[in-house]
Amino acid sequence: MFTGIIETLGKVVSVREEDTNKHFTVWSPFTHELQIDQSVAHNGVCLTVIAIAGDTYTVTAIDETLKKTNLYSLKEGNAVNLERCLQANGRFDGHIVQGHVDQTAVCQSVIDENGSWVFTFKYDAGLGNVTVEKGSICVNGISLTVVNSKEDAFSVAIIPYTYEHTNLHEIKPGDTVNLEFDIVGKYVARMLAGRGLI
Repeated sequence: MFTGIIETLGKVVSVREEDTNKHFTVWSPFTHELQIDQSVAHNGVCLTVIAIAGDTYTVTAIDETLKKTNLYSLKEGNAVNLERCLQANGRFDGHIVQGHVDQTAVCQSVIDENGSWVFTFKYDAGLGNVTVEKGSICVNGISLTVVNSKEDAFSVAIIPYTYEHTNLHEIKPGDTVNLEFDIVGKYVARMLAGRGLI
């Protein structure tokens, strides 16, 4: 389990294809603290460490993961948001994040608000996911608060610290991001749909 509080930015140093899988080798400042078989969220996608060499480590994304997330587009040199799994004695500063991306969204706009930024993302509402204003949403692994919610789009306001210390500063209109919707909201929506209430 994760919290959506990004620990650091990593850098993709190589991408190797093997059949339908992709192996990503990533540089990170906390590589020396990792162990084989440990879980790390990459842009919100939980992947398992399979190898460690110096200050880099390797994870594998299978075809299903590549089809449902933006990891398919990762290339050498790309920045990736990293978060290790929550420790039992850690602070819960974000919200409950599983590391299981529900779907992707496309950035519609980035507006500079003189000290903050407002990002708007559009997604396929046909998959049954919803956002609510002041609710939580995980974008590329980042726990954020929805400030404007529509049926198939939402906006989030980004403070300078988050903008600088995540890969949001590289996101521009037309780019694809990973979304994980609030787990509580997903259960409520499923129960209501099962009773024919939505």
